[in-house]
Amino acid sequence: MRLTFIGGDPGSNPNGSPTVYRTDRDSWIVQGWVVTDPEALAHMNIPHGETCVEIPDRMVQFFRKGARGIDSL
Repeated sequence: MRLTFIGGDPGSNPNGSPTVYRTDRDSWIVQGWVVTDPEALAHMNIPHGETCVEIPDRMVQFFRKGARGIDSL
């Protein structure tokens, strides 16, 4: 799988995480904070082999059509 960096959290220092990537398989990878809150996890049905990550509102800009040259959404 090839990854294309789309954007890092402009409000996170020093490493810019969370981060959004586009794959060559027509999918997205979001690097973010592991969700460990038991109450939140209790409301989700997460199958084996899957997980969820939390990202801040300021990351939504990277999901807009045309963001960083991504026009295929």
